[in-house]
Amino acid sequence: MGLFSSLFGRTDDEEESVEEEEGALPEIFRGMTLIVEATDGQQILSGQVSEFDDDDRTLALERMPGGLSFKMREIGSTVMIRGIDESLMQFYLKGTVEESTRTAFRVKDVKIREVPKNRQNFRLEISSPVTMYCRTGEDQFGPQEECTLVDISIGGACVESEYLHMEDDVVRLKVKLLDYTPMEFIGEVIRVTEVRPKVFRYGVLFAQLKEKELEELTRTLYNIQAGNRSNRQRSEMGHW
Repeated sequence: MGLFSSLFGRTDDEEESVEEEEGALPEIFRGMTLIVEATDGQQILSGQVSEFDDDDRTLALERMPGGLSFKMREIGSTVMIRGIDESLMQFYLKGTVEESTRTAFRVKDVKIREVPKNRQNFRLEISSPVTMYCRTGEDQFGPQEECTLVDISIGGACVESEYLHMEDDVVRLKVKLLDYTPMEFIGEVIRVTEVRPKVFRYGVLFAQLKEKELEELTRTLYNIQAGNRSNRQRSEMGHW
């Protein structure tokens, strides 16, 4: 366990079974953005709902405005689907590919897919510059490191960097998502992976956020995912 363990509130990851249910599906509406993944977690495509039939449990997606063509997927293959509802809660579905073209994607036999609670934070995949500082002493951080944000959630972030750090290092991240207000987070490195020679990806666990910070970050992630540009904060200055 690293420094500030009580602040981060980290617990050991537990392997939990994943269950599928035949219960009522979440509210899904036309225009909602969904992400489709392979069973190994690799993202296949993202699109917006064009049709949804709760009774037949079928779901159709079309390209996002300005989006390029869909990746083709084998008919009959299994896919995972995730999205975030109007209550800012992430949901997970599972279905079978019924139609897959460059411009349309349809899934049948859609079921709810339950996941462990520690995986339910909505994760936004976005490539964005991020500045990272490593803690060198009490309230002191080292020189800035220009890195790349891979994804971010209310619980933490994945950062790619050419700088080498160790698990349990405490870092500060300065994040600027599109034209939203810049944000700062204190975090702890909990995972290190070398993805290419001398290029590393870090799983960073955020310190527990205050209620206001949590609400603002959640809404920012939702607005970006939904393409809701009208709700963006456009200040170029300041942070939480």
